[in-house]
Amino acid sequence: MKRWLGIDLGQARIGLAISDQLGALAHPLRTLANSPQVLDEICAVVTAEGVGGVVLGLPKNMDGSLGPAATKAKAFADQLRAKLPALQVVLWDERLTTMEAQRALHAAGRNTKQSRKVIDQVAAQILLQNYLDAQALSGNI
Repeated sequence: MKRWLGIDLGQARIGLAISDQLGALAHPLRTLANSPQVLDEICAVVTAEGVGGVVLGLPKNMDGSLGPAATKAKAFADQLRAKLPALQVVLWDERLTTMEAQRALHAAGRNTKQSRKVIDQVAAQILLQNYLDAQALSGNI
């Protein structure tokens, strides 16, 4: 099995999560600043962690349509594919993952200020876990 990297792409920060070796469970990994070097930083994580596939959040509108943020996510996916052609890159619906992450952190006793540093990682974890669960249900993992 291969490890998967989940990416929650934001304007200021990018949350990363990683799967276990079996591709069954997602764990928060780290938060990166969305800077001009972030693509290189993600490529370094892919190499260091032995990642075989990336699940990149596709921010759809609530009606399912694609807006400017989705266009940016698609462009980022294309850049990642160009940089690492052997890497499988999947765009996955990320609607409500940040809201779900906020609820989970609040339930764990963290306030908004305490959550700010990890919310993107937790959103990436939820995104990745949703993908892994869907693949397991369909028999693809």
